[in-house]
Amino acid sequence: MTKINYLLAICALIWSFSSCSKVEYTKVDKPAYLRVFNDFNTKIGVENKDEQKPFMCMLIDPQFDKDGVPVDAAIKGDYLDQRASYAPPYPSHIGSSTSKRNPEYPGKENVPAGPVLNGFDLSSWAQIPSGKHRIVFYYRPMNDIPFFSLEPAIRKNVVVDTTIELGVEEVYTMHVLQTDFKTKSRGLILRKENFHLLPLSDSMVYVNFYNYSAEGFWSADKSEKFDNFEDGLLRFGIRDDINIWMSLCKPGGWTTIPGYKFAYLGQMKRSIGNGVAPYYSFPLFADTASNRITTDIWQRFSLLVPGLDPEKIPYGDRDVNADGQYGLLALYGNGTRQSFERGGLFLPSMIVNIHSGTYNPRSFATVNTIEVINGTAYLTTIQRRYPKPIY
Repeated sequence: MTKINYLLAICALIWSFSSCSKVEYTKVDKPAYLRVFNDFNTKIGVENKDEQKPFMCMLIDPQFDKDGVPVDAAIKGDYLDQRASYAPPYPSHIGSSTSKRNPEYPGKENVPAGPVLNGFDLSSWAQIPSGKHRIVFYYRPMNDIPFFSLEPAIRKNVVVDTTIELGVEEVYTMHVLQTDFKTKSRGLILRKENFHLLPLSDSMVYVNFYNYSAEGFWSADKSEKFDNFEDGLLRFGIRDDINIWMSLCKPGGWTTIPGYKFAYLGQMKRSIGNGVAPYYSFPLFADTASNRITTDIWQRFSLLVPGLDPEKIPYGDRDVNADGQYGLLALYGNGTRQSFERGGLFLPSMIVNIHSGTYNPRSFATVNTIEVINGTAYLTTIQRRYPKPIY
């Protein structure tokens, strides 16, 4: 390809996303870094058809007219849809024009992104001014009309309205979610992350766990919950106190790496709080047979109430009698369901395999968060910067 054709191709690609217009960013002085997830995954059916669908707009420091209708805001995150099951270590939604629906903030928004901070890529976080802010989430219709163009009455349907304080160059993950399954109360979690401040090793994979399920979810009648087969044993909820057991496995079946079958990690307690959970770790090259360039191991987490033996649990493909006592997470390759695993909720592997330097692929360790919320689980992966491919 000639240089001119190459430039034309690049311009065509940019035009397809932004009509070749230049995006002007306002410089953010003393920024904080913010990422936002919509954790509402409640079932909407005949029995609760009048409940609001969990589609939102986020306004930071909104301005109101004389009738209390928001008419502007310092920052807007519109079309905020239910989050995706996997938040990868790069901003995967920028440039996606098939739908305005945004599975996170900043997601598709053209805003100043976070930098590389202490070696960690924060390009999936937005820069916003540090300090005190009023933040309001509104329900909005599931259409393509921008929030401030909606009818005034629609722009007053508040989900959560609160004030937050953000520190300079601090990293925050925010969740808007249901706090009580019976009363349908709603709230926010603002988690001040610490992964970029810890002495983490490049040769270890890290993960921490949260149960952000609404109070009363697991004990509620199953008819009130979304019976999603893809959520496996977890789909009707997990109890408030759970032990976490980890197994590292080879692909294609239930073959564990020596020393990593049902390794006890710790406890996970349900909490709608802002605290940061401890990280657990395992070696990137736990499989000693690997060439220490790439590895294909996958991760399996058994979530069991205290007192249950991970070797003796009667795992079942559609065991509706688990009664919140156990769940199973299988982080396998690209996250596709495997026939050999019964009852697992499948997510992508925490080990990133990508073309880097002269190796294609090369394996990289990551920092991960798994959040259990009302019968399902979500994985967020954070990665350090890695050498670019050499072709």
